Amino acid sequence: MKKVIGFFFVGISIFFLFFYGESSKTLKMKPHPIEDEKRAIFLSYLEYQSLLKGKDSATMQQVLASILDTLEENKFNMLIVQVRSFSDAIYPSELFPSSNTLVEKEGDPLPFDLLSFLIEEAHKRAIEIHAWINPYRIRNTMDGSSISIKNPCYKWLGSNQVKGIDEKGIFYNPASQEVRDLVVAGVEEILKNYDVDGILFDDYFYPDASIDLDNYQDYVASGGNLSLTDYRLDQVNQLVRAVYEMVHSYHKVFSISPEGNIDNNYEINYADTKRWMQEDGYIDYIIPQIYFGFDNERKPFYETVREWNNMITNDSVQLLPALAFYKAGTEDYYALQGSKEWQLHQDIIRRQIITSRAVSHYKGFALFRYEYVFGTRYENDSVLKEREALVSLLQLP
Repeated sequence: MKKVIGFFFVGISIFFLFFYGESSKTLKMKPHPIEDEKRAIFLSYLEYQSLLKGKDSATMQQVLASILDTLEENKFNMLIVQVRSFSDAIYPSELFPSSNTLVEKEGDPLPFDLLSFLIEEAHKRAIEIHAWINPYRIRNTMDGSSISIKNPCYKWLGSNQVKGIDEKGIFYNPASQEVRDLVVAGVEEILKNYDVDGILFDDYFYPDASIDLDNYQDYVASGGNLSLTDYRLDQVNQLVRAVYEMVHSYHKVFSISPEGNIDNNYEINYADTKRWMQEDGYIDYIIPQIYFGFDNERKPFYETVREWNNMITNDSVQLLPALAFYKAGTEDYYALQGSKEWQLHQDIIRRQIITSRAVSHYKGFALFRYEYVFGTRYENDSVLKEREALVSLLQLP
């Protein structure tokens, strides 16, 4: 009988080790932070529209100060601020008009210099400010009626430099040298006038597979021998190298936040992420959008974060996984058999941070986005529990 009972318990133990093995990986890891861990959160134009637009200057400043207070209280030390989402600016600019995510019409006077205010208040709280730029997007719909004459794209409407793409929006052509020069000039304007801690590009690179075909034909006609794919990768790389050089000339850091699916970066976005992580002169931080749960059937989190980490062979490049707090309590259809994970568990972000801390190039994490984590707009029981688990982790010494 004792042998039967013994075999029974051995069997149960093996079952639990097999069934719960993936979750236990995170639980066995030390929950305490690494030294100088970057704890970032994205503040996007969507927050501007819902929390700031239509309010007077004093109220806007109170809201922004409250956001920074919340970050400080919860031990965050990095805010990724979207300063240009649609060929515009949240600060007074000689190159780009004011953003209509903040003012009534693009180009209207800003109520105050939001970037200057955020930098000053954030630095008082020991929070870094990284200026988040979308380099190519002009609009996220085909409606260009709101584009002002002050917008640098205005003079290029209808030309090869700019293209409207059905169901995506209006974009600059990544194969245009004039476009690259504009983007780099915009970065320099920020660095020259503001004490930001870094510059970040998001995952919007090549908008479609036809925007540059005329450019490529000219390239081939002049003797170029790169394939179309390699040509596109090179167009983006030229911009990334130029921005990196500009940012480093001001002794700041440059980050890119690409798609978490590495194949999509090459097959759709033409973002040469492997080169950026292996060679000098491209980036300082890689912040891949690993917006997948542990049980995601297509891209499970644990395997994906290790895949990103293992591609880094340049020790000057550091990894900050971007995590999908916005999925808390939702059904993740992309995950197939793991689609219910974010509804069944309320400590996923906490476990993802602990898991990520174990990989060799980890430097921190970034959460998308502020209003999902600390706002009231999306609150439900799952969000509150996910937040509680996250905050309890970040309060550990």
